[in-house]
Amino acid sequence: MWAPIAAADEIVARLSYHWAPKHHSAIYSQEFADRVNARGEGKIRIETFPSGQLFGIREIMGALTSGSVQLGGVVGTVSFPPVNRNYNVEALPGVFEDFGHLRKFFRETEVGQEVWNDVLNRTRTKFLAYNPTGPFMTFTSQRPLTSTESYEGLKARYLSGVERPRWTALGADAVSMPTGEVYTALQNGMIDTFATVPSAIKAYSWWDHVKYAELPHQFYADSFIMANQAWFDGLPEDVQQLLIEVGEEISEESTASIMEFSDKVLEEFVAMGGQVNTLSEEAQAEFERINREEVFPGLSEMIDPEVLDAALEFSSQ
Repeated sequence: MWAPIAAADEIVARLSYHWAPKHHSAIYSQEFADRVNARGEGKIRIETFPSGQLFGIREIMGALTSGSVQLGGVVGTVSFPPVNRNYNVEALPGVFEDFGHLRKFFRETEVGQEVWNDVLNRTRTKFLAYNPTGPFMTFTSQRPLTSTESYEGLKARYLSGVERPRWTALGADAVSMPTGEVYTALQNGMIDTFATVPSAIKAYSWWDHVKYAELPHQFYADSFIMANQAWFDGLPEDVQQLLIEVGEEISEESTASIMEFSDKVLEEFVAMGGQVNTLSEEAQAEFERINREEVFPGLSEMIDPEVLDAALEFSSQ
């Protein structure tokens, strides 16, 4: 697929991601490219294409697999389930405590490893860095979200199919919609609610149209910087090592800063007149009941029962 690379030639690679420049994941995607370019000057140069200039959130995985682009920013809950549906366990509400807990499941349990390795093998991609999107929470323009009843009749956008059973269980009308259409849909009233990470409401200016947010976080959306495996294998060994080393640095720094970054965005949201409501213990218990009795069973066609059981058992330990 890839032509041989002469040792004396500078390698030029394209890094495509859908995040807007102010998004936390976009900031660290650019930082990844900047560090590689500085340390690999004369050997490799990465050109970045943010805001879906090359490929959108639902297109990047296919582009990496086909070799249409060398590097990409990938959101796990969007790109991985079409390859292996069991990756949907990431988005189970209330199951994983944080990013470390989530990653431990995929890297250290037999079931999780099988899912993770299957995704990489089938897509012919190379993992380079963790670049988390953030903690998911719900935002709406309609009313404070303080109970399960608050969701009745809301028009909720969903990005991945795993979100839909929860909206249905809570009595909201679910509408499938890519990232690029959300602002206009909020503007014209097609939707009034969505679950996303705090970084997104700032990066895409969605906070122009929403007034209320709900805590605690539902799940932790991990994202990655990935490479086409054939392209990576064809690189000189020192360039491969450079990408791996910078990837490790970005993984640590992006993960360490994501929660603080998210909290600061919420502070800005409140300063603009927004309202963040934390559920009472009684309300949280009701959400947990609905998850157990309606949401998790509704995911039976999206997650194999043994994988769902393994994730719930892992969470309870």
